[in-house]
Amino acid sequence: MQVRIIVRGAILAGLAGSLSGCGGIGSGDSGLFGRREPTVYTGTTTQSDRPRNSMTREEREYAGGDTGKNSSIWDAFNSTDPNNTVEVNKYLWQASREVLSFLPIQSVDPFSGVIVTGYGTPPGGGRAYRATIYVTDPALDARSLKVALATQGGPVDAATQRAVEDAILTRARQLRIQDSNL
Repeated sequence: MQVRIIVRGAILAGLAGSLSGCGGIGSGDSGLFGRREPTVYTGTTTQSDRPRNSMTREEREYAGGDTGKNSSIWDAFNSTDPNNTVEVNKYLWQASREVLSFLPIQSVDPFSGVIVTGYGTPPGGGRAYRATIYVTDPALDARSLKVALATQGGPVDAATQRAVEDAILTRARQLRIQDSNL
């Protein structure tokens, strides 16, 4: 009985010592969800070994750190500005709708850049496809467009998906040229 009490006390003391050594669970700087020391790029050297409070405000902003107020992972979800939206390229958006016009649209969200379609058969084709289009950036660029195609049997091969992406990009460039000629 006496040994059991001593072992429990030793375990609790070890746990308390390790938590106090790392700053505790809820200290905010434990590294799991807390802030970490930023690495500031100055051209040739990094200044991450310098204490955080010795950095200027501009250096903290450049490093992605806070600017004087505490921040956490939940700040991304608690934005007070309702105008924070993802900008999408209007030519990619319109071209996606035109190229895949044979697919019935199930969901459209122009603020996040997502178009979800149901199953449909292309003209002259025998297979039914469905697509999810994601326009991620306002630039008219291949990196701004992500297309996921699937059949009822599963995802399509990469060549078919690439051909659809190329068709959307080509149509988007045509739409942009038409707009610039006006």
